[in-house]
Amino acid sequence: MATTCTHLGEARILNTDKDYCEECVKSGSRWVHLRLCLSCGHVGCCDSSPNRHASRHFHETTHPLARSIEPGERWVWCYADDVMAGEITP
Repeated sequence: MATTCTHLGEARILNTDKDYCEECVKSGSRWVHLRLCLSCGHVGCCDSSPNRHASRHFHETTHPLARSIEPGERWVWCYADDVMAGEITP
């Protein structure tokens, strides 16, 4: 397992206007916190949410980076390296 993220330079999409989990809306589910895929802009719910759509998106696409889009949070998680990748100021 890596101790640092090797993918941070791959971040392409840093912002979104979405404030909902796309799959949760479709299924009528609820979410806890939201994560933005920095490869394609997909917004999914965190692992504390019942459906864990952000993690599922990584497993389906291998897009490595997601950032919290919760107010006041700027951290980025690297799913591929399983580490905190740093912070991005959008």
